[in-house]
Amino acid sequence: MAGLRLIVGLGNPGTEYLRTRHNAGFWFVDALAAGQNERFGFDGKLHGEICKLRIGGESVWLLKPATFMNKSGIAVVSALRYYKIEPEECLVAHDDLDLPAGAVRLKFDGGHGGQNGLRDIMAHLGHGKFHRLRLGIGHPGHKDQVTSWVLGPPSANDEDAMLDGMARALNVLPLAVDGQFDKAMQQLHTPAMR
Repeated sequence: MAGLRLIVGLGNPGTEYLRTRHNAGFWFVDALAAGQNERFGFDGKLHGEICKLRIGGESVWLLKPATFMNKSGIAVVSALRYYKIEPEECLVAHDDLDLPAGAVRLKFDGGHGGQNGLRDIMAHLGHGKFHRLRLGIGHPGHKDQVTSWVLGPPSANDEDAMLDGMARALNVLPLAVDGQFDKAMQQLHTPAMR
Protein backbone atom coordinates (compact mmCIF):
# COMPACT_ATOMS: atom_id res chain seq x y z
CA MET A 1 0.00 0.00 0.00
CA ALA A 2 1.16 3.53 -0.77
CA GLY A 3 2.59 5.55 2.08
CA LEU A 4 1.33 8.85 3.44
CA ARG A 5 1.84 12.21 1.72
CA LEU A 6 -0.73 14.30 3.62
CA ILE A 7 -1.61 14.31 7.31
CA VAL A 8 -4.68 16.32 8.27
CA GLY A 9 -5.48 17.35 11.82
CA LEU A 10 -9.14 18.13 12.44
CA GLY A 11 -10.28 20.88 14.79
CA ASN A 12 -12.04 24.22 15.00
CA PRO A 13 -10.15 27.46 14.29
CA GLY A 14 -9.94 30.18 16.93
CA THR A 15 -8.30 30.52 20.34
CA GLU A 16 -11.52 29.66 22.20
CA TYR A 17 -11.32 26.11 20.80
CA LEU A 18 -7.58 25.65 21.17
CA ARG A 19 -7.48 23.23 24.11
CA THR A 20 -10.85 21.53 23.57
CA ARG A 21 -11.23 17.79 23.11
CA HIS A 22 -12.63 18.36 19.61
CA ASN A 23 -9.27 19.86 18.59
CA ALA A 24 -7.27 16.70 19.35
CA GLY A 25 -6.43 16.42 15.63
CA PHE A 26 -4.91 19.92 15.70
CA TRP A 27 -2.93 18.99 18.83
CA PHE A 28 -1.48 16.02 16.97
CA VAL A 29 -0.26 17.88 13.86
CA ASP A 30 0.94 20.79 16.03
CA ALA A 31 3.08 18.34 18.03
CA LEU A 32 4.39 16.87 14.79
CA ALA A 33 5.39 20.30 13.43
CA ALA A 34 6.84 21.45 16.77
CA GLY A 35 8.98 18.31 16.96
CA GLN A 36 10.77 19.49 13.80
CA ASN A 37 10.64 23.24 14.58
CA GLU A 38 8.34 23.80 11.61
CA ARG A 39 5.57 26.39 11.51
CA PHE A 40 2.19 26.40 9.82
CA GLY A 41 1.38 29.12 7.31
CA PHE A 42 -2.07 30.03 6.03
CA ASP A 43 -2.86 29.20 2.40
CA GLY A 44 -6.15 30.64 1.11
CA LYS A 45 -6.45 28.31 -1.88
CA LEU A 46 -6.27 25.32 0.49
CA HIS A 47 -8.69 26.84 3.04
CA GLY A 48 -6.26 26.03 5.82
CA GLU A 49 -2.84 26.18 7.40
CA ILE A 50 -0.14 24.10 5.76
CA CYS A 51 3.31 22.93 6.71
CA LYS A 52 5.84 20.61 5.05
CA LEU A 53 8.25 18.33 6.87
CA ARG A 54 10.17 15.10 6.51
CA ILE A 55 9.15 11.90 8.27
CA GLY A 56 11.39 8.89 7.88
CA GLY A 57 13.10 10.54 4.91
CA GLU A 58 9.81 11.28 3.07
CA SER A 59 8.27 14.70 2.42
CA VAL A 60 4.85 14.99 4.01
CA TRP A 61 2.35 17.87 4.06
CA LEU A 62 0.47 18.72 7.24
CA LEU A 63 -2.89 20.47 7.00
CA LYS A 64 -5.11 22.18 9.56
CA PRO A 65 -8.39 23.22 7.91
CA ALA A 66 -9.30 26.85 8.68
CA THR A 67 -12.97 26.02 8.16
CA PHE A 68 -15.05 24.81 11.07
CA MET A 69 -15.06 21.09 11.78
CA ASN A 70 -18.28 20.39 9.86
CA LYS A 71 -16.75 21.93 6.70
CA SER A 72 -13.39 20.11 6.88
CA GLY A 73 -13.93 18.41 3.50
CA ILE A 74 -13.41 21.70 1.61
CA ALA A 75 -9.80 22.03 2.82
CA VAL A 76 -8.98 18.31 2.56
CA VAL A 77 -10.22 17.95 -1.02
CA SER A 78 -8.49 21.23 -2.01
CA ALA A 79 -5.14 19.94 -0.67
CA LEU A 80 -5.53 16.50 -2.28
CA ARG A 81 -6.25 18.10 -5.65
CA TYR A 82 -3.58 20.78 -5.42
CA TYR A 83 -0.77 18.41 -4.43
CA LYS A 84 -2.11 15.56 -6.62
CA ILE A 85 -2.39 13.21 -3.64
CA GLU A 86 -4.70 10.19 -3.64
CA PRO A 87 -7.14 9.87 -0.69
CA GLU A 88 -5.46 6.60 0.36
CA GLU A 89 -2.20 8.57 0.80
CA CYS A 90 -3.94 10.76 3.39
CA LEU A 91 -4.21 10.32 7.16
CA VAL A 92 -6.89 12.24 9.06
CA ALA A 93 -6.24 12.67 12.80
CA HIS A 94 -9.46 13.29 14.73
CA ASP A 95 -11.06 13.13 18.18
CA ASP A 96 -13.07 9.97 18.88
CA LEU A 97 -15.80 9.72 21.54
CA ASP A 98 -15.93 5.92 21.31
CA LEU A 99 -12.39 5.48 22.65
CA PRO A 100 -11.30 6.27 26.21
CA ALA A 101 -9.01 9.28 26.64
CA GLY A 102 -5.51 8.30 25.59
CA ALA A 103 -6.52 5.32 23.44
CA VAL A 104 -5.26 5.75 19.87
CA ARG A 105 -6.16 3.62 16.86
CA LEU A 106 -5.17 3.61 13.20
CA LYS A 107 -7.73 2.44 10.66
CA PHE A 108 -8.48 2.63 6.96
CA ASP A 109 -11.92 3.25 5.45
CA GLY A 110 -15.18 2.75 7.33
CA GLY A 111 -17.92 5.08 8.50
CA HIS A 112 -17.70 8.48 10.21
CA GLY A 113 -19.05 7.36 13.60
CA GLY A 114 -20.89 10.67 13.97
CA GLN A 115 -17.66 12.69 13.70
CA ASN A 116 -18.70 15.80 11.72
CA GLY A 117 -15.28 16.43 10.17
CA LEU A 118 -15.08 12.87 8.82
CA ARG A 119 -18.71 13.09 7.67
CA ASP A 120 -17.92 16.20 5.59
CA ILE A 121 -14.70 14.76 4.14
CA MET A 122 -16.58 11.62 3.08
CA ALA A 123 -19.39 13.73 1.56
CA HIS A 124 -16.81 15.63 -0.53
CA LEU A 125 -14.88 12.52 -1.59
CA GLY A 126 -17.91 10.29 -2.09
CA HIS A 127 -16.21 7.54 -0.05
CA GLY A 128 -14.20 6.87 3.10
CA LYS A 129 -11.07 5.34 1.58
CA PHE A 130 -8.48 7.25 3.59
CA HIS A 131 -6.54 6.51 6.75
CA ARG A 132 -7.72 7.73 10.15
CA LEU A 133 -5.91 8.23 13.41
CA ARG A 134 -8.62 7.96 16.06
CA LEU A 135 -7.62 9.96 19.14
CA GLY A 136 -9.71 8.86 22.12
CA ILE A 137 -11.31 11.65 24.16
CA GLY A 138 -13.67 9.51 26.24
CA HIS A 139 -17.45 9.89 26.44
CA PRO A 140 -19.44 12.00 28.93
CA GLY A 141 -21.83 9.10 29.51
CA HIS A 142 -24.95 10.64 28.00
CA LYS A 143 -25.61 11.77 24.43
CA ASP A 144 -27.16 15.06 25.62
CA GLN A 145 -23.79 16.05 27.09
CA VAL A 146 -21.70 15.28 23.99
CA THR A 147 -21.61 18.81 22.51
CA SER A 148 -20.43 20.52 25.71
CA TRP A 149 -18.00 17.59 26.29
CA VAL A 150 -16.25 17.79 22.90
CA LEU A 151 -16.19 21.61 22.95
CA GLY A 152 -14.81 21.69 26.50
CA PRO A 153 -11.25 21.17 27.75
CA PRO A 154 -10.31 17.73 29.07
CA SER A 155 -9.49 17.19 32.73
CA ALA A 156 -5.78 17.26 33.61
CA ASN A 157 -5.72 13.44 33.80
CA ASP A 158 -7.50 13.06 30.46
CA GLU A 159 -5.20 15.60 28.81
CA ASP A 160 -2.13 13.72 30.10
CA ALA A 161 -3.58 10.46 28.76
CA MET A 162 -4.37 12.06 25.37
CA LEU A 163 -0.88 13.54 25.04
CA ASP A 164 0.63 10.18 25.99
CA GLY A 165 -1.47 8.47 23.29
CA MET A 166 -0.39 11.06 20.73
CA ALA A 167 3.26 10.49 21.63
CA ARG A 168 2.78 6.75 20.96
CA ALA A 169 1.16 7.59 17.61
CA LEU A 170 4.06 9.91 16.70
CA ASN A 171 6.46 7.01 17.36
CA VAL A 172 4.79 4.75 14.77
CA LEU A 173 4.18 7.50 12.20
CA PRO A 174 7.38 6.79 10.20
CA LEU A 175 6.07 3.25 9.57
CA ALA A 176 2.73 4.59 8.33
CA VAL A 177 4.43 7.19 6.12
CA ASP A 178 6.46 4.31 4.64
CA GLY A 179 3.26 2.38 3.89
CA GLN A 180 3.84 -0.21 6.64
CA PHE A 181 0.37 0.27 8.15
CA ASP A 182 0.02 -3.26 9.56
CA LYS A 183 3.29 -2.89 11.45
CA ALA A 184 2.33 0.62 12.66
CA MET A 185 -1.06 -0.67 13.86
CA GLN A 186 0.48 -3.67 15.59
CA GLN A 187 2.90 -1.45 17.53
CA LEU A 188 0.28 1.20 18.33
CA HIS A 189 -2.53 -1.18 19.30
CA THR A 190 -0.42 -3.54 21.44
CA PRO A 191 -0.33 -2.27 25.04
CA ALA A 192 3.15 -1.66 26.38
CA MET A 193 4.28 -4.13 29.01
CA ARG A 194 4.46 -2.52 32.42
